[in-house]
Order: sequence, then structure tokens, then C-alpha cells
Amino acid sequence: MGANTYLTERERGILESAKVGIAGAGGLGSNVAMLLVRAGMKKLVIADFDTVNESNLNRQFFFRRQLGEKKIDALAANLWEIEPDLALELHDVRLTPDNADLVFAGCQIVVEALDSAEAKKMFLHSLLPAGKPIVSAIGLAGWGRSNDIRVRKVGRNLILVGDQMRDVRDGFAPVGVRVGIAAAMQANSVVSLLLGEEP
Repeated sequence: MGANTYLTERERGILESAKVGIAGAGGLGSNVAMLLVRAGMKKLVIADFDTVNESNLNRQFFFRRQLGEKKIDALAANLWEIEPDLALELHDVRLTPDNADLVFAGCQIVVEALDSAEAKKMFLHSLLPAGKPIVSAIGLAGWGRSNDIRVRKVGRNLILVGDQMRDVRDGFAPVGVRVGIAAAMQANSVVSLLLGEEP
């Protein structure tokens, strides 16, 4: 069901068989997951410990009826609405240096979609030594200046999306339009990597 007829059979096979991890199911992670499923991916590993609240609705792939639900459960329900034939591995857990590599051990690529700079730093330090590609994001708060959001390759395995300047802690609110741009660029980077192109 839901076969992406715009892709070749080979491209569909690659995307359907790949397993991609998503660390965080908020503004970035929930939208990355939705975009990857719409692109034809069938296997996702998603980790988050939080619940859906009203302040999430301006930028995250959730609905008012899901307020109070665990994000991973609400996101899974929304993704299955798009494509029922999904293999979702859900982890209701706060990621730490002790569990991050275990949660995403079977993934070919991992998307870092965590909220705080400290959590991002911890995650990258935990997973980069494993040698698998990580698509991370920083600097996407506020609105406007869309062309400042770029994709950069840092070292061998890190793809970095954002402007690296406009962080939420600098007084810019996380607004759906700019977060959505960054999430789309992260998802596009994953698809590009899987299909053998530079993001």
C-alpha cells in the first residue's frame, strides 16, 4: 500500500528496506518521521520520553485530540494513518550516554532531533564513534531568513542542518515554518544518503 510511484522500483526498495533512527519526536523529529514515511520509508526507530502538550501544536505533527498522550504513541498513530504497513520500533526513554547507541544500534542513519544543546552534544558524542551517518540540526528558531538554513557536511559522518546561529535560547521562538524547513532538509538528507547522493 502507499507505494511512491514517482520513484523507481530500485529506489523504492532501498527506502523500504532501510532502517532509520530518530532521536526525539518533537518539532524536528515528528516532522522528519512524517516526511520519511511519505517518501516511502517503512522502518523507523523513534525515541522520546515526553508527552504532547498545547505548546507543541504550532510546529509538531500532533493534533489537539492527542494532548496528554506519549509523543511516540501519538506519532506512531499519525504515521500509521499515512501508511499502515510500517515497522515502527518505539522507545519511551530519555536518551543518555548509556543507552543512545543501544537504541539505534540497528539503524543505517540516525536523525538527531533533540531540544537542548546539551542533549545534542551528548548524543553526537555517544553515536559519532560508531561511524554511522548522523543528520543533526541547530540554529532554526524564529522566522524568515530561509536561505540561511543550509546543509553542511562536518567530518566524515555528520550532516548538519541549520544556520548555526538562531537558537531558541537566543530569544527566538521555535516557530513552525522555520522548524518545518529544517525538518524537511533533514529528511531530504536522509533520503539522499540512502539513494547514494550527497545531501
